[in-house]
Amino acid sequence: MSNTTSEPLIKIPDTVLETARMKLDTARWAATKLARTERATISKIVNAVSAAGFAKARHFAELAVQETGYGVVEHKVMKNEACSKGVVELYGGLDFVSPRIDPSRKMVELPRPAGVVFALIPVTNPVATVFFKTLLALMTRNAIVLSPHPAAKAVCTQAAHLLAAAAKQAGAPDGIIQIIEEPTVPLIEAMMADERVDLIVATGGPAMVKAAYRSGTPALGVGPGNAPVVVDNTCDLKQAAGRIVASKSFDNSILCTNESTVLAFSSIADRLLQEFKQAGGHICTPEEVEKLRTLLFTGNQFNTAIIGKNAEWIAREAGFSAKGAKVLLTPVSLVQPEEKLVREKLCPVLAFARVDGIDQAISCSRSMMRLSGKGHSAAIHSSREGHILAFASAVPALRIAVNTGCSLGASGFETNLGPSMTIGTGFVGGSSIGDNLTPDHFVQFARIAYNKQAQEVFGSFEGLDPLALPRTRAVSSQPALTAIAGGADADAMRKELRKIILEELSAVLAA
Repeated sequence: MSNTTSEPLIKIPDTVLETARMKLDTARWAATKLARTERATISKIVNAVSAAGFAKARHFAELAVQETGYGVVEHKVMKNEACSKGVVELYGGLDFVSPRIDPSRKMVELPRPAGVVFALIPVTNPVATVFFKTLLALMTRNAIVLSPHPAAKAVCTQAAHLLAAAAKQAGAPDGIIQIIEEPTVPLIEAMMADERVDLIVATGGPAMVKAAYRSGTPALGVGPGNAPVVVDNTCDLKQAAGRIVASKSFDNSILCTNESTVLAFSSIADRLLQEFKQAGGHICTPEEVEKLRTLLFTGNQFNTAIIGKNAEWIAREAGFSAKGAKVLLTPVSLVQPEEKLVREKLCPVLAFARVDGIDQAISCSRSMMRLSGKGHSAAIHSSREGHILAFASAVPALRIAVNTGCSLGASGFETNLGPSMTIGTGFVGGSSIGDNLTPDHFVQFARIAYNKQAQEVFGSFEGLDPLALPRTRAVSSQPALTAIAGGADADAMRKELRKIILEELSAVLAA
């Protein structure tokens, strides 16, 4: 597929398009300079950006809730802190800059950054995703252009400008972090298809993710979640109920890894419901279940006005009271996509169904994920390894959280999975990645591979720095110009002038 800019269906004003293209030009120059920056400076830049974001975690959490109307401030503070200081604590000791020398394999691996990363930012987790993707890009020596959801553009713009200033002060080239302040669908599609973009990292709605894949630019995209959670007869029911309620109510359930449907073994279902009540769950009556079904779904579509609202608010809107409730549990008898309540719900409404055992739990999980959620996440609360392995082997999910809330477990914040705001759904989910997004996805390696025969001696590369090696350069460009002026053709003159201009621009950007 050709990777050239195509004309959008809706005409973009020339000034808007040119401004956006200038951002990409600047990003390209910044990426070129950063790619030749040593590890110590990269660490300094990353630490400065992380510290700037961490210091404003609460400020941006409050602004995000004010602008979008989604979620809980305290929970957004936690995510903002985890995606700034937490990310650096996790990955800061890793080296994505220096050559990796492996004498046993007679191989040297040279890191190659992507270049210019175009990052789509969702409305549900705006600032945390800005922090997260920016730090991963910088760790791997990439420039990043952020494209926020229009409903979160103000807070994302403020956050991006803060991080950009911190990066520049720490020694990063100007333009290494930029943002599209006024995003529109036609503009985003035009930029994704622009040849100056090297990699798209798409977190957002299915339509935008599919557009990223259609753009012709290499893309890392994700699919929707719809996580089943199995509770069997071997787990601590009180602990399981508490963890599930805490997970489903976290940030009012706007993480795509949140639980969608509880599949409880029939032998413990009644006791589990009592534990849910104690943990803050409201068990809905059949009439309340029907009211919620009507409120949450308009025709066959989820009512987006409900996203990120708390349980009490949702109950009032539906026409009943659930004072003090953290989660609304809706008992259902049918666990298939035709039952709307077992679909993904980015709000603290949790379907509840009884199953005879692990085989039926697996069958129900596969059924509810048939149309949505493949490749994403699932959870199980159990102390029986056979149940856990059977569930993980059969359910179409690539991360299975065990004895922890799925929201923070599958996203890596309460497990040893890579902590991430972008969850890959793999082949089955139509995604190019199957694991949680990490810095490794922003860099590839050129490999120097020696003949493996024993008599062929591997070279000595220790102490050699690719960034400090001598490079072949033309002798002074001024004499070359003089020679050209003395009789060379105009094309040669233009080529030499272009080279001088590029050298001057490089010098300015390096200053």
